[in-house]
Amino acid sequence: MADAPLYTSTRERRRQTDLADFYALLKASEAVEKAYARGAVSAADYETACSQLMAQFRASEAALTGDGTIASTEAFFAQWRVDCPRARDRLLRVGAPATHLQKGDAVDAARVAECVQHFITAMDALRLDQRAVDEVQPLVADLAAALSRVAAPCPGGRASLERWLVALNGMRAAEEIDDAQARQLAFDLDAAYAEFHRGLKDAS
Repeated sequence: MADAPLYTSTRERRRQTDLADFYALLKASEAVEKAYARGAVSAADYETACSQLMAQFRASEAALTGDGTIASTEAFFAQWRVDCPRARDRLLRVGAPATHLQKGDAVDAARVAECVQHFITAMDALRLDQRAVDEVQPLVADLAAALSRVAAPCPGGRASLERWLVALNGMRAAEEIDDAQARQLAFDLDAAYAEFHRGLKDAS
């Protein structure tokens, strides 16, 4: 039995190639963000790679949305179930390398990247319906600890996270937060994340 062709025309072949290149660009951005958060690349190398990827992303996105290949990058993420949360945050929400968020010694870019990673991990866990206290509490604790290592003015909702830690620490490990609690925690994390980004913009 012959394999089904991926395309039947030159135009369709070009479309498939463009989509594959766009996907590869997102994966590359995800890898660069992970490497920087782990301290595996220098700030200079990270900034060079990130800036290049962002320029390529903007050009590719404009071309793909312009000819109707994709409705938007968000739609592309949803349709193809692209698992690149750090690239998504950097390319769609922040719009600049982490190193650009520094102002003197006020904000340490590596620690900012660490906080972003913990925010995304915690929010993704709730979206995946993780409810057990021994699953959720360490994520909130790690995020709160990471935020405490970032200098003001980037509080990032520390007060609300501390209240959640108190509540979670008062529960048994085998217990689960209910749907209402999970929804409220997700809301508080999203609000804290937005506050964190506002603090970064004020510092830059």
